[in-house]
Amino acid sequence: MRRREKFVITATLLTLGLVAVQLLSLEVRYLAVAVFMVLSYLLSGWALSDDLQRFELLAIVPFPALFAGAVSLFYFLLPTNLLSRVAILSLFGIGQYALLLTSNIYSVAKGRTIQLVHAAHAVAFIFTLLTSLLYTNTIFSLKLPFYANGSLIGLVHLPLIFMSLWSMNFEQRIERRVIGLSALMTLLLAELGLVLSFLPLNVWNSALLVMAWLYIGLGILHNYLRGVLFSNTLREYSLVAAVVGVIFAFLFPLK
Repeated sequence: MRRREKFVITATLLTLGLVAVQLLSLEVRYLAVAVFMVLSYLLSGWALSDDLQRFELLAIVPFPALFAGAVSLFYFLLPTNLLSRVAILSLFGIGQYALLLTSNIYSVAKGRTIQLVHAAHAVAFIFTLLTSLLYTNTIFSLKLPFYANGSLIGLVHLPLIFMSLWSMNFEQRIERRVIGLSALMTLLLAELGLVLSFLPLNVWNSALLVMAWLYIGLGILHNYLRGVLFSNTLREYSLVAAVVGVIFAFLFPLK
């Protein structure tokens, strides 16, 4: 069976699985989401199994599962509107297929340089930000204590950040530098989530702020790992950070 056929089968099965999760009673939905994420991981591993190395089970395969978890949790928050739910299901299926293609490019690119890497980086970066937004929105929507918000935000962002940083150089192993930078960036986002728990921002604004800082942090670290973090690049990201701070301080409505 060709890889693209595996990707279509996997994306279709996961879309049907998302529908099944939403049909369950509220008492078991969170357990069902956990099972759904495990299933997503296993199906993704099967779809990408050609030439898959052991370290890629941590560096590549988890991304579709994390996206599946983010969408399935966010799906609970949607209004019972048929059109919106069909739209989300369609985007989920397309997104899973795109992530599998991206993961496949990463798996191939570790051995040689291919032209599609830049496109794959762009797709992965967009889905990293989207997955972050959906998870963070769900976490803040649950109205948990501040320490739970910080812990959960750190928990979901650690693998996202790690996979994003590893993909910059496609090392044949997991470097300590990547692990350290991932842990540092995760800690900063977890602390931001903790602080936002005390501020009178609505859920979407808090989630957008976390995503904005993830965008800035990953942008800086990507350039650093590629060896192109020049002073003008750092100034540009500093300007973006200042603009984001001004927007959230003066323009975004409070609760």
